[in-house]
Amino acid sequence: MKLQTKTKIAHLGKIVLGIIGFIIWIDVILTIASSPAPFIEQAPYCMISTMVISGVITGLFKGLDFWITRENSTN
Repeated sequence: MKLQTKTKIAHLGKIVLGIIGFIIWIDVILTIASSPAPFIEQAPYCMISTMVISGVITGLFKGLDFWITRENSTN
């Protein structure tokens, strides 16, 4: 596969992962917000879920970047 094609696939992968991550985040936040508990009890769950989802997405983005840079150095 050409390097340019791999770069486009990685870029599209980042876009798709970002959209999926955003949808999952919104779903989790809405699920937490629909709880009858007061906001002060919901806030830690919102913060933790945001940090975990952001961390996973960042890791996946860095993995795609690593894959592309490794492919660039071998070609």
